[in-house]
Amino acid sequence: MTKSGDDFYSPASHGFVRIACATPNVHIANPQMNLSAHVDLAAKANGAGVDVLVFPELSLTGYTLDDLFLQKTLQDAASEALLGLMRASEDWRCLIVCGLPLELGGSLYNCAAVVHRGKLMGLVPKTFLPNYREFYEKRWFASGHGLDTLIDFKGQTVRVSTHQLFQAGALNAFTLGVEICEDMWAAATPATPLALSGATIIVNLSASPVTVGKSRVRKRICEATSERLMCAYAFTASGPGESTTDLAWDGQSLIYELGQLISEGERFSSQTLTIADIDVDRIRQERLRTATFADARRFNPHQALGVQVFEEAPHGLSDFYRSVERFPYVPNERERLDEDCFEAFNIQVHGLMRRIESTKSQSVVIGVSGGLDSTHALIVACKAFDRLGRPRSEIRGYTMPGFGTTSGSKSDAHKLMRALGVTAEEIDIRPASKRMLMDIGHPYGQGERVYDVVFENVQAGLRTDFLFRLAGQHKGFVVGTGDLSELALGWCTYGVGDHMSHYNVNCGAPKTLIQHLIRWAARTEFDAKAGRVLRSVLEREISPELVPVENGQAQRTEDKVGPYALQDFTLYYLTRFGLKPSKIAFLQYHAWKDVASGHWPPDYPEAERRFYDLAEIRKWMEVFLFRFFTISQFKRSAVPNGPKLISGGALSPRGDWRAPSDGEASLWLEELRAGVPVQ
Repeated sequence: MTKSGDDFYSPASHGFVRIACATPNVHIANPQMNLSAHVDLAAKANGAGVDVLVFPELSLTGYTLDDLFLQKTLQDAASEALLGLMRASEDWRCLIVCGLPLELGGSLYNCAAVVHRGKLMGLVPKTFLPNYREFYEKRWFASGHGLDTLIDFKGQTVRVSTHQLFQAGALNAFTLGVEICEDMWAAATPATPLALSGATIIVNLSASPVTVGKSRVRKRICEATSERLMCAYAFTASGPGESTTDLAWDGQSLIYELGQLISEGERFSSQTLTIADIDVDRIRQERLRTATFADARRFNPHQALGVQVFEEAPHGLSDFYRSVERFPYVPNERERLDEDCFEAFNIQVHGLMRRIESTKSQSVVIGVSGGLDSTHALIVACKAFDRLGRPRSEIRGYTMPGFGTTSGSKSDAHKLMRALGVTAEEIDIRPASKRMLMDIGHPYGQGERVYDVVFENVQAGLRTDFLFRLAGQHKGFVVGTGDLSELALGWCTYGVGDHMSHYNVNCGAPKTLIQHLIRWAARTEFDAKAGRVLRSVLEREISPELVPVENGQAQRTEDKVGPYALQDFTLYYLTRFGLKPSKIAFLQYHAWKDVASGHWPPDYPEAERRFYDLAEIRKWMEVFLFRFFTISQFKRSAVPNGPKLISGGALSPRGDWRAPSDGEASLWLEELRAGVPVQ
C-alpha cells in the first residue's frame, strides 16, 4: 500500500516505471566514441530516475557499416565498448539496453545487450532480417530464431535467446521483453509471445531510415502493438551521425501504453532522452480483466525460455513524466471531440429509434426541467423522430415546476420545447406536493419551512407519477434523463424520473460529456433558434431545484456530491481500470494542480477553469467512495434499459458493472486515508 507523506508524490510508489529512449550522436565504426555518448546519456538518465534506458539498433557501432561488420577488428572493439558500458553502469540503478554485433558459433548476430549494475543480464538476437529494397542484412547477419544458448562474455555467463524476459524483483509487473527493428514489422512478431509470457514492457531497438510518411507508419504500428498486446511499447530509431550515402535518419522515439501515446521525442536531433512514466500496474489490471488475453497465453506456442531477475530500488523522485488528462471522458482535440460527440449522440438516437419501433409507441413522454440532462434527452428524441419520419409533435414534453423551480429554468424549458416543435405542456406540482406532505404529516404540510429529503422526494416522485400516467394515456413510454455520473453517485431518488423510466438514453453519458454533446448538437444538428436556447441551458448552474431559493442562494448539486470534474475522473479510473483510490488521487493531483498546465476541452468555459488541491481531492473522493460503494449500488441494480456509450463506461448490472447491492466502502476509504497525506 502507498504510504502517506513524501512517498505519495513519487510515481514509483504508485506502480509507474520510468522509461527513456536515447538518441545518441552516432559515430560510425567507432565503438569508443559511441561508448562515450552512451555513458553521457546513461548518466543523465540515471540521475533522472530512469528505470529502463533504450538505445537504437547496433548503437555501439552504428547501423550503416555494411561489410565493415565482418571485420574482426570492429567486432572486438564493439565487445570492448560493451564491457566499458557494463563497468560504467556499476553505480547506476537503470537497466540499459543497447545494440552491437556479436559473433557466435561461426555466425554474426545483430544483438541487443541488457545491462544492469555492471552485469550483462542477457543478449537478444534479431529474429527477422530485412533483405529487400534498401536493406541487405542477410549479407552480414544470421537470424536468432530458435537460438538459445549460454556463452561466456568477459568472464560472465550470459544467455543468448530471443525468448527471454527481464524482471524487476521488487515489482513483478515490471517485466521487459526485447525485439529489434524489423521484428516489429514482421507478420508474426517476437513481441507477441513475449507479452503473452509476461512482458508488460516491450522495447524495440531500431535503425529505421526515414522517408516521407514513415514516421506516421511507425506510430500506427507502435500504437496498435501496445493496444493489442496490452503492454507498453518503446521504440527508438537511429539518428544523426549514421551514413547518409543513400539514406537519412530522424531518430524518432515513441513510448506508448495500451494504445496511448505517452511521450514522443524530437526528431532529427541527437544526444537526447525521451522520458515517460509507464503504468505497469494499469497494464496488469487490464490483462486481468480481459479473459481473451489469458486464453491467448494458453495457446501461445513460444513460452519465454528464461526470466532474468534484477533488483531495483524505486527512484523516490517526485517529478512525473506523463500528461494526465483532466477529463478522461472528453477528448482535448476538436476533431476527436466532434467525432466522439457524433458517435455518442447517434448511439443514443438509434437506441431510442429501435425502442420506439419495437414498442410501436404512438408517442414518448419527457419531463423537461431546463437542465442539462433533460435537455439532452429531448434533443435525442427529436432526432430519433426526425429519422423515423414522424412529427416532433408526438414528443410530449412536460415542465413541472415545484417549490424550488427558478424562473430561468422554467423559461428555458418552454423556449426549448417551442424551438424544437414538440408538444409542450406545464403541470404545476406544488398543490399535489403540498397535499401529499399534509397527508403524510410532514411539517411543511403544517406550515413549517422544513426542506428535508422527504420534502424533495415528494416532488420528484410526483413528477414521475405524472409522467408514467401520461405515457399510458398517450400510448407511449417515458424517456429517462438521468446520467452516468448521477447513477455512480446515487444522486437520484429510487424509482423516480432520474432513476426510473421505460428507456433511458442518457444512462451511458457522464456529466462532463453531456455539456459537450449539447454544444455539439447545437452547432451541427439544430437551427439557430434552437441553438441559442441550448447554449442558454449550458450557462445554468447544475441544481435539482427542489428547495425554495432563500437569501439568493439556490441549491447547487456540486456542493453536495462534489465537482463533477473530479467525480467523473474517479469514476473512470475506478471502474475502467480498477485503480486504488490513492493512485487515482495521485493522478488527479497531477491533472488539476495547475490551471495553466495541461489542456482544456474545446469551448470549455473560462469561468469554470480552476484547480483542486490535494485536500479537496481527498475530501471529494471520500464522498465518491462512500456514495458509490455504500448507498448507490441498489439503485444501479434496478436501472432501465439504455445504450452504453463509452468503452468501460457503463454501470448497468447487465453490462460492465456488477456488484452486491449491500456492499461496503470501508476497504477503499481506508486505502485512501492511509495512502493520501492530509495537507
